[in-house]
Parts: sequence; C-alpha cells; structure tokens
Amino acid sequence: MKTTTLIASIIAALALMSSCASASDNKEVTNHNYMWFDCEANYRTLSTPDSIRFYLAKCKDLGFGNVVVDVKSIMGEVLYDSEIAPYMGDWEGVERPRDYDMLGYFIKYGHEMGLKVFGSLNVFAGGHNFFDRGVVYQDKAAWQSICYIDGKLVPISSVKSNYNCMMNPGIPEMRQYQIDILKEFARKYPEVDGLIFDRVRYDEITSDFSELSKKQFEEYAGVTVENFPEDILSWYDKDGNLRSKWAPGKHFKKWVEYRAMTIHDFVVEAHKALKEINPDLIIGDYTGAWYPTYFQVGVNWASETYDPSQVPQYQWWATEDYHKTGYAEQLDVYMTGLYYSFITKDDVDKATGVVGQRSEAGMDNSLTYCYSVEGGAEIAKEITKGVVPVIGSIYVEQYMGDFSPFGPAVTQALKSTDGVMIFDIVHLNKHKLWDELEEAMKNADNQ
Repeated sequence: MKTTTLIASIIAALALMSSCASASDNKEVTNHNYMWFDCEANYRTLSTPDSIRFYLAKCKDLGFGNVVVDVKSIMGEVLYDSEIAPYMGDWEGVERPRDYDMLGYFIKYGHEMGLKVFGSLNVFAGGHNFFDRGVVYQDKAAWQSICYIDGKLVPISSVKSNYNCMMNPGIPEMRQYQIDILKEFARKYPEVDGLIFDRVRYDEITSDFSELSKKQFEEYAGVTVENFPEDILSWYDKDGNLRSKWAPGKHFKKWVEYRAMTIHDFVVEAHKALKEINPDLIIGDYTGAWYPTYFQVGVNWASETYDPSQVPQYQWWATEDYHKTGYAEQLDVYMTGLYYSFITKDDVDKATGVVGQRSEAGMDNSLTYCYSVEGGAEIAKEITKGVVPVIGSIYVEQYMGDFSPFGPAVTQALKSTDGVMIFDIVHLNKHKLWDELEEAMKNADNQ
C-alpha cells in the first residue's frame, strides 16, 4: 500500500511539474492589463535600453501584465530592420541607428520581469499629412484612398485637416504588402507574445471612392452603379444643391456591407498567415467602441453571430448579411476604445447638451449610453458574444483640462470589461498621472 501511495505521489508531482512548465511556456494571457507605448510620441524616450527597462518596471509595479509596443507607424515606417518596409530612423530631431532593436529590448527585459510583450502595427495607414511623410509620399502614392468630400473626389493626401493618410484596403497589391510585413514581423520576433492590429479600417465613410472600389462593389453586389458616387453617398439634394452633410444613396447599405467584408477578409487572411508561422502568437485588434457608427470606417468587430439588422436603430445601414462580416472569432484579445468623457450611463442621463471630446474616426455627437465608459463596455461585451476577452481602453488625454475623471474611467473599465489598456504612457509622464493610475487600479481591486 505504501509503495502504491508513493508511486501515485510521484506521478502527481510529475504531472504538477509538467502543468507548471506548460503554464509558463504557453502564450495565453491571464493578466489583461495593458500599457501602450506609441511609436512617435515615445520615440525619444524609448531610444535607450535603460529607459525601456525603467518603464517596464513601473508597469509591472502597477499591476500591468502586458505592454503593447507600436512598431509600425501611421507613416508605414517600422522601428526594426525590415527588408520590406522603410525604417523609421528619425523623428523630431532624434535619430536611431538601423541596428537599434527597440522591440528586442522590450522582449528581453519584459520577459525577465514576467511581462508579456506585444507588437502593434498600424496596418492600412500610409502617411502623416501634417508632415507630408510616409510611404504614400514616397513610392506608394497610388495606394492612397480617394475621398468623396463635399461633392468632390480628392486624394486623401490633399486633405490636410486629416493627419492620417490612409490607404485603400481594397487594393490587392497593397493588401499583400501588408500581409508580407506582418509575416516578416512574426518570423523576425519568434519570442514576441502577441501582435495587435491597429487601423485595419477605412479612413471614414467618405473613402474609398476610387474606380477600383466601384468595380469591386459592382462585382460583390451584382449591380451596376449608374451614378457614382451619388448612388452610394450623396452630397447633393434633388435640386443639385450641395448638402452640409452626406446622405445615403440607394446602394448605401450594400456598400457598407462590401467595405466591412473587405476588412473581414483581410483579418481572416492575416490571422491564417500569422498562425501558420507561430501558432502560439496571440492575435489582437484595437478599434473604437462606438459600434452604432463604427460601420463608417468599414469595420465589424462583433461576433459573426451578432446580427445588427435585427436592431431597429441599425437597420438603416445594416443588411441581413452584415453579420457575416463580423470577425471577433478571429481574435485572441480585443481592445475596445472607451474614449469618452462620460464615465457612467448616469452621466449621460444627467448631461445637458455637452458631449465631451469627440475626435475619433466614426464618432457622432449623440447623447447615448454608447458614449460612456460603462455603456460602451456593455455594448462591446454584448456584441462580441463572449468569444474573445474585451479590454476596456482608456485615452488619458480624453480628460485634458480636468484629469479628475481619469481614475474613475480606469476603474470603470476594469469593472465593466476583462481588463484595461492605457493609451498612452507618454501622457502619464507628461501630466504626472502615475499616482492617479495606481489608485484607480487599487480601487478596482477593492470592488
């Protein structure tokens, strides 16, 4: 009996050791708190290894288990040695040698501290219109979006009120270029824990209105668009007068579906390509949380089982097949941008016409629960149907002028979702909000 018991104990111990080893080796995220390091804003700060180690330690001390490092800027330039994309070797007077492996330092020091490290890549962004810089301003000009604004078709690089020079997601060569960059990244950094997609979208509802998009839509929908772009998006009334705001044309709903399917198909292709290289790679995505209007940027981040055509307020833009464009099932983690001045649904009820900062793509100025941290989180959890962890993302400078709601916003995000992402560490430094963040994290733990 004693021998049998001893053997059983040894087997149990070996099983436990094996389990522990597996847990330490696998890539599953158990701590869902993420700190984001923006590419341009932190360029100077992250140009020395000691600074990287310092801020990783601060993140660890506050209870963050993950960091997201922006390695492909909105200009299409990357912060590592690539054979495909141009290297971002300077920014605002600071220069880096091509062999400076910023992400390599993040991975080395982060893993030593027990942190998971994610790379973030701005996928369909191709230039910075305020600086006339980026791949669209180099050899990729033909890939930029064509926008239909105020009744005129113009290249997005000419729209200087918009800093973000987005490319047309429908261009096959451009899509393959981006897939190749993602694959190169996964091969170059086999030790990275995950990859977060950013800007896998169209610029706005006003793009893309190129001849290629018209042709693709006609093939997708099985129609001939006789009056383009007005049969899709109308800037003129029946008397030929220019409207102050666009109105939907007769093919608008199907156009919305076509754009969302274009993005869906890219996410599916990218997911497959990345998992073939590294099956353990955690694939995530960031989008804004304002689902009622996010169709304007061509993105359906819901579960494929969520059908907005059954929701009365969405029926003016959602077809019966729109749910097929949902891609939450393709993600291992989803970060939803709760970039709102209102914290709770009660705050919305008490509002008297002041909507707070609304500067992100696809937003409107409505006073609805969607535009609060609590309400936005509820919608995100509802429409993703539990198929992916939902991380409530807080933009620090949402509270410029009065940072007192910042802490409560963080606490609410932790309460209402599966974790929090803070955008961005540069704002914590600039506005000296580390103590407020620490207190908010503790408050969430005590609730």
